[in-house]
Amino acid sequence: MRFLTPEEYAKVEVAADRLIPPLDAHPGGRALGVADYVDNLLGAFTFDPPLIFAGGPFSGRFGGEASFARFMSLSRIEELAWRTRIEGSRGIAEREFNGPVRGWQEMYREGLAALGDDFCLVDGEEQDRRLLATRRFRAVLYQHACEGAYGAPEYGGNRDLAAWHAIQWNGDVQPRGYTDEAVSGRD
Repeated sequence: MRFLTPEEYAKVEVAADRLIPPLDAHPGGRALGVADYVDNLLGAFTFDPPLIFAGGPFSGRFGGEASFARFMSLSRIEELAWRTRIEGSRGIAEREFNGPVRGWQEMYREGLAALGDDFCLVDGEEQDRRLLATRRFRAVLYQHACEGAYGAPEYGGNRDLAAWHAIQWNGDVQPRGYTDEAVSGRD
């Protein structure tokens, strides 16, 4: 783990299944690696280069050189923006040009704490109630859960492309691309 404690990681796993539940052929947020995605995102700057922009132009899944796994270096401005978004302003003048900013790291620490130490042990209805009681945190977590579940697996989620298979999406098909018929729906 990069940022989350083991207890926080477990809460994110349980919450991921409440927000993106396993159903029929869909494995759910936990199995898709949402907690890994969130941990990588919150700890993005523990990697060099940071896990912000996957390389490209191809993943290698449908041809071309597999270059998504080589993350790109950030410009000074990109790093400033992403550190502010993830870490918050932390009283650093350069990050507070528009005032103090609460970063995702702080939001997760507070939001996961607000769910309670026993969050993983209570029944699903109580978990849902607690998630609903933390509206702002739940919104951020849901956004990140969707990114982790359905995004490119190089970011830590969508294990074994299981989400793309479950929703019957081919994923990134470059360099092959889509035919005119597939794009127009006449396929």
